[in-house]
Amino acid sequence: MYTVIGFPRTRAMRVMWMLEELGEGYDLVPAMPQSDEVRTLNPLGKVPVLKDGAHVLTDSVAICQYLADKHGALTYPAGTPERARQDAVTQFTVDEVEGALWTAAKNSFIHPEDLRVPEIKRVCAAEFATAMQRLEVMIGAGPFVMGETFTVPDILLGHAAGWARAAKFDVPETGPLADYLARVTARPAFKAALLHGKDADA
Repeated sequence: MYTVIGFPRTRAMRVMWMLEELGEGYDLVPAMPQSDEVRTLNPLGKVPVLKDGAHVLTDSVAICQYLADKHGALTYPAGTPERARQDAVTQFTVDEVEGALWTAAKNSFIHPEDLRVPEIKRVCAAEFATAMQRLEVMIGAGPFVMGETFTVPDILLGHAAGWARAAKFDVPETGPLADYLARVTARPAFKAALLHGKDADA
């Protein structure tokens, strides 16, 4: 049994979604970033944290890829050209999609007020829009970003789309990219993770 530490409205949702896709049971500890509970496990104070027996793992992308590799699902094998392409999409997601969202968040409520640069959010919105254009080209005929196989970056992208909507970024509502995002977030595992998260909020 795994334990996920992190409030469901954070990147912890990615790990929950991954575990639901894998059909693996987990306990959820809805701890907030920088809480004492989190800092005892991750000195950076960031969530999510995954406990796998005696092992404590951090960073949502690393955790999701670890789980995929461990269970031999939702990923191409390491050392294959397909895995290199998958990792490239993962890195694109972190750098160009999430990077814009994270920079905007830091300058909205994370940084101390005297360090925030609100004007940069216009740049972030433009960068995000460019990333969406590039993502549509990458998906092509789909149905997933790696073609016929649902993989780790699909989880990251599906989660990032929800984050973007909450942050009032322009997420396509029609067209191939909108269809892709609707397809990945219609998966039963995603809905199960959301329900688990709502139960934790209650």
